[in-house]
Amino acid sequence: VQLQASGGGLVQAGGSLRLSCAASGRTFTNYNMGWFRQAPGKEREFVAAGNWNGYSTTYADSVKDRFTISRDNAENTVYLQMNSLKPEDTAVYYCAADQRRAGPNMGAYWGQGTLVTVSS
Repeated sequence: VQLQASGGGLVQAGGSLRLSCAASGRTFTNYNMGWFRQAPGKEREFVAAGNWNGYSTTYADSVKDRFTISRDNAENTVYLQMNSLKPEDTAVYYCAADQRRAGPNMGAYWGQGTLVTVSS
């Protein structure tokens, strides 16, 4: 499956952004989807994941109650709605797909990243 992330940009602290990740090449509903991020000088970390129908989701503690993962299976797209953004959310955000796992250990397929910069 090929993944194409978009929607990053520059936003002030307290603002919102919605990231999108479009999938192609395989049956989208065969895949659990997730988001990870990598800040400058840090390792990539898990952000959020959802199962194939979006009914089961999991989040990193650092983003819980601020970020929401969702998917539109008709559009083969997964979203990450990010609210109440903080400067520490600044990172390159990556989407991931996995047929078996939905969480921090997922990652059979990766998209290119999209940069989110939160200014203070």
